[in-house]
Amino acid sequence: MNATFELPAKDSVNPRVTPEEVTSVLVWDAPVRVFHWLMVACFAGAYLTSESETWRLLHVTLGYTMAGLVAFRIIWGFVGTRYARFSSFVRRPKAVAAYLRSILARNPEHHTGHNPAGAIAIVGMLALTAAIATTGWATYNEWAGEWVAELHEVIANGMLLLVGLHIGAVVVFGWLHKENLARAMFTGRKDGTISQGIDSAWRVVAALILAAVAGFWFLQWCKY
Repeated sequence: MNATFELPAKDSVNPRVTPEEVTSVLVWDAPVRVFHWLMVACFAGAYLTSESETWRLLHVTLGYTMAGLVAFRIIWGFVGTRYARFSSFVRRPKAVAAYLRSILARNPEHHTGHNPAGAIAIVGMLALTAAIATTGWATYNEWAGEWVAELHEVIANGMLLLVGLHIGAVVVFGWLHKENLARAMFTGRKDGTISQGIDSAWRVVAALILAAVAGFWFLQWCKY
């Protein structure tokens, strides 16, 4: 289940640090971080505009954007950097249970990337987003009646609940691990040894994501 070994980026490591000494290393690549914060913004915006006919175009545009982001994240989960790959964090139930036991014992297992509990939230949010986008598309195109619209709303509320649990877990686990997990998703950096850093931030891929999203939004606005 472990991803292939990668050397850290040259600009991410202090050259005076010994190989086994803990320092600040690059863990989250730029595409993962851009994906994360775009998903946050899109879901918040889509949820807040869900009941408004005036903002329907914005709601639909944000929903389609989320669908595209999930498609990208699934691909990146197989071809991306070390900690972006599903193979680095999707664990069996026994591993998740062991991690949760370590949390209850207040002696948490350390994971440089996503911990096993966080992996459940990530996979769950990807699946729920796909379901939200599918039922939203069917509702928008009046494809299957009122029950689909109701299902769309139920799934969106389930997503909101999962997001709330995720935020709570980030706060609690960050406190237990003595890490600022939210800041790490901005900077891409966490404490670790040199060997635990990733090779590159892949900023070009992140820039392409932003350009694709901006281009899609522009085309949507040009329709009206």
